[in-house]
Amino acid sequence: MRATHTMAGVLEHLGQQIVHLGLNTWQRRALSAMRRCRTLALGGHIDKCSEVSCGHLRLSYNSCRNRHCPKCQGSARERWIRAREEELLPVPYFHVVFTLPAAINRLALYRPTAVYGSLFKAAWATLQQFAADPKHLGADTGMIAILHTWGQHLSLHPHLHCIVPAGGLTKQNKRWISSKNKGKFLFPVKAMSSVFRAKYMAALRKLEPTIIDHDMGRKLMKNQWVVYAKRPFFGPRMVIEYLGRYTHRIAISEHRLQTVNNQSVSFAYKDYRQGGKNKSMTLAIAEFVRRFSMHILPKGFTRIRHYGILSATRKKRDLVLIRKQITQPIKYPQTEKKKNALPFDPNRCPKCGKQSMITLIEFDGRGPPRTWILALERQAAKKKK
Repeated sequence: MRATHTMAGVLEHLGQQIVHLGLNTWQRRALSAMRRCRTLALGGHIDKCSEVSCGHLRLSYNSCRNRHCPKCQGSARERWIRAREEELLPVPYFHVVFTLPAAINRLALYRPTAVYGSLFKAAWATLQQFAADPKHLGADTGMIAILHTWGQHLSLHPHLHCIVPAGGLTKQNKRWISSKNKGKFLFPVKAMSSVFRAKYMAALRKLEPTIIDHDMGRKLMKNQWVVYAKRPFFGPRMVIEYLGRYTHRIAISEHRLQTVNNQSVSFAYKDYRQGGKNKSMTLAIAEFVRRFSMHILPKGFTRIRHYGILSATRKKRDLVLIRKQITQPIKYPQTEKKKNALPFDPNRCPKCGKQSMITLIEFDGRGPPRTWILALERQAAKKKK
């Protein structure tokens, strides 16, 4: 079901007010791409079904492919998930969240690469330390980490969603060891919080030695940092569903947009302080776009990362070793399989359903030649009859 309002529509309403928001070049480029996505401005192509009995014509406008664009993330998410399905192990997985304190937010606005990069480093270093300790596990583990920078109000709230298998490989004989806590929890979260805090401060100071002054550093070390760990997922299918919710999510879904005009934007949000109660918030349109822009990541910054036995350099070898050793996979309760929408297949004909679409012509922002417009109009008129 399509959303009633879109980010492209919000940006159209904002118009020239965007120059007053103090955005950097990369943020303006991202917003410009979203505004033009799947419109004539980016050009397009006309495809035709090669089946003689069909011959269906299809006009398509090009996507911007910007990772912050809501129109481009659905297919990207499904493709990524399908690529990960075969890598899942027949073991429980834990959901761990590492959250930066609000005092870091101002630094994140001016040094996002250092602040977010240190978050990844500190989270993985924390898990590595606890996993290597024989008291907790005594093995190498792995992690898939996904950066989110937003809260329900579009405010800055940097945190890392991680999935971690309940076990690891010993360094010496590469033997699989399951979690020692009988699947109830991964590692003690209070101890993880203290270690995470220390490792984050060290990582950030290494990248930016002068980014934190003495008073701020003392304040950050004094307060408790939030590390959250959920009970394990019940089976690989639930891990996939989780990944589908978090991997390619952007700051706000277009389905949350309620009203949009030249002055303001109203959107839905959940108030977790009141048990996730549904509420609505209205912001001036410039403020809404400013908040959205805070979550446009720096150019080239990787927001989904794989570590340890789940990393690109190790998973082909290590996952094979692990599967050979797990002779009795855990039995999970039956859950209803959710039907994820398949990514758009440009080769599939929307009329006959065969893999028969071929591109006849590509065009730029001037649009397709008149002869093709007339052909499309005749096809539409025939369909109405």
